[in-house]
Amino acid sequence: MTRYLLDANVFIQAKNLHYGFDFCPAFWTWLVDNNATGKVASIEKVADEIDAGEDDLSHWAKQRGKAFFLPADDAVVPALTEVSTWTNRQRYEPAAISTFLQIADYWLVAHAKAHSWTIVTHEVPSDSTRKIKIPNACIGLGLSCISPYEMLRRERARFVLGPAREVA
Repeated sequence: MTRYLLDANVFIQAKNLHYGFDFCPAFWTWLVDNNATGKVASIEKVADEIDAGEDDLSHWAKQRGKAFFLPADDAVVPALTEVSTWTNRQRYEPAAISTFLQIADYWLVAHAKAHSWTIVTHEVPSDSTRKIKIPNACIGLGLSCISPYEMLRRERARFVLGPAREVA
């Protein structure tokens, strides 16, 4: 079974664009249902980023708690070292390295490394030395990284409208 670890931008863009709570609740139900089966999760550091928004999304995330937003465990610690070592051996600018090692992306990559999860993000690889992108770290560390749309297609997610109603 492929397990998916979601980046903060998956939640934020879903709320703001394609899967708003008000018109596509099926997306959010799908996330919760697949979290219950162990297929979909994220990490506490991502929840912290979401919580800063103080909006419907932060409320949703708080309701999910540690069952959805996993805390770091003992297996993540050596993976943090591995990710840090990889990061420092690349040709990124010192500021890019410093920033990466202080944000949720670093922990997300380490958690995926420690537990063989596939990372789901809207980020795309970049040749820039000014910012470390999650897909670049995944490529360098041998991890799988896909878009949310690829995850939904692989898992055959279906957000089907109910019966049509007349609009008065």
